[in-house]
Amino acid sequence: MIIAVDAAGGDYYPENPVKGSIQALDEMAELTVVLLGPEDIIEQELSKHEYDEQRLLVQHAPDIIEMDESPAQAVKSKQNSSIVSGIGMHKAGKCKAFVSAGNTGALLAASTFLLGKLEGVSRPTIAAMYPTVKGLRLLLDVGANLEVRPEMLVQFAQMGKIFVSEIMDIEDPQVGLLNVGEEEEKGTGVLKEAYKELQALPDFVGNVEGRDIFSAEADIFLCDGLVGNILLKFGESIPDALNTFVKKGIQQLELGAEEAQLVGKVLKASLAEFDSDRIGGVPFLGVDGVSMVGHGSSSPLAIKNMILNAAKCVDHNINEKIVASLK
Repeated sequence: MIIAVDAAGGDYYPENPVKGSIQALDEMAELTVVLLGPEDIIEQELSKHEYDEQRLLVQHAPDIIEMDESPAQAVKSKQNSSIVSGIGMHKAGKCKAFVSAGNTGALLAASTFLLGKLEGVSRPTIAAMYPTVKGLRLLLDVGANLEVRPEMLVQFAQMGKIFVSEIMDIEDPQVGLLNVGEEEEKGTGVLKEAYKELQALPDFVGNVEGRDIFSAEADIFLCDGLVGNILLKFGESIPDALNTFVKKGIQQLELGAEEAQLVGKVLKASLAEFDSDRIGGVPFLGVDGVSMVGHGSSSPLAIKNMILNAAKCVDHNINEKIVASLK
């Protein structure tokens, strides 16, 4: 199981990718990791750690795609970047997957252009695992396709069902279409037509509203990338906002130190579901390979979990199962 890791991507490279890779190696005996990026900075970070030199390798990729660069332009002009080189390795069969906490748009562009789409896939999609009262559930699309067609939403549902059942271990996942109301006639023309086409799926529960996400009225929530990305970023803001609200409440109630500490512990435990580090990352569903993206601020724990999730996607042959589900 050889997995290539972007050691020059994210807000804390190369430290976090290196540390996360070493942690993944400690946890998975059959794993080999190839770190891609400027060789000098990777070697400098590796010198601070003990690791198995036979299982942690370095591939020189001198160009760095910054987080704020234009994705298409960066992929075109920086052929020796960690992202383009890593996806190229994957395309050539030199690794089973590529993972990155770097520029999401650049990774999607490189994955789509170099790996291509799976047979039968109209457009690849980016999914996100969203916390609910019943555990993590899947939201897609969250940014790859700002506008969608009805048949794209049907494919997102089919691909999402494979990922949720195989990787998230949810049996018979239920599919819901995010809309402004539960009634069939609600929403835009695209949503109305998508509703009709989704009815052919045995696990489609119909339209669901924003209030139905946290209560997990479905296991897969379908939407276009515009709505999905707004929801994703809103969800990411919740922990900090709640912390601020609770601190204000503690001050207003003039709680003592012990009471405030207890409230803090309860809040921390309650917000554990929002910790993206334990998820690591998710793949671009629909590309002909396993290309996984994580948050730019990914910690070593997040990088480790992203690598292990990528290995799980390979082990479970999710791409083969996606192609079969679309026929």
